[in-house]
Amino acid sequence: MDYNTFLGEVQNRGQLSSSEDAVTATRITLETLSQRIEPGQAENLAAQLPREIGIFLTDVDTVERFEWDEFIDRIVEKGNYSPEDEQADAVHHTRVVMDVVDDAVTDNAIENLRDQISSADDWNELFVLVDQEEETVTEEQRSE
Repeated sequence: MDYNTFLGEVQNRGQLSSSEDAVTATRITLETLSQRIEPGQAENLAAQLPREIGIFLTDVDTVERFEWDEFIDRIVEKGNYSPEDEQADAVHHTRVVMDVVDDAVTDNAIENLRDQISSADDWNELFVLVDQEEETVTEEQRSE
């Protein structure tokens, strides 16, 4: 997947008004995620994404342990979210970015990422759209 396609998918699925908003959502999601995952995992994901997107995963030096709620709080703080719906918008945008990442990288890369961050069930929230897509594919395969 190339850079423009990636951002177009984020903009479309996230119902964002501009490609600049798609870049912002992508940047803050991946930069914040990179603060939580091991550098090797970040580099693996980055290598499978367009270079301009992958760089957001490799700019962080320090890995921290924090849970889903803290992740979203950091997204809200970095993003330009309206006070009324900031939490819901931040959650939606991070899920959209991860859904597009899932489309752009190998299944193994996503499974390794899940294994690394899923110390608590709350982190499954990050993969809600990914999981919905997988359920739809599985149901379609069963009906064939």
